[in-house]
Amino acid sequence: MFLHIGGDVVVPIKNVIAIMDLESTTLSKDTRDFLAIAEEEGFIENISDDIPKSFIITEIDKKSKIYLSPISSTTLQKRSGFVDGISNVK
Repeated sequence: MFLHIGGDVVVPIKNVIAIMDLESTTLSKDTRDFLAIAEEEGFIENISDDIPKSFIITEIDKKSKIYLSPISSTTLQKRSGFVDGISNVK
């Protein structure tokens, strides 16, 4: 399965580590520091000229990559099926 995360970017769902809401998670200094370091080290890719709403942490071939997406984390989680899988757990 693949996940369309915005623009022309599609990633395999098996490579997705986390889908995070940019606004709520960046309230934390730790998250802001994490993203700043990741940007300095070249791990972040902004996939659209639109304002990012979420970031997706992936690992491909043992290399981390973070995508900034204009699509909300809720929409991305629904597309990925993560929310459906969680609701079926008893």
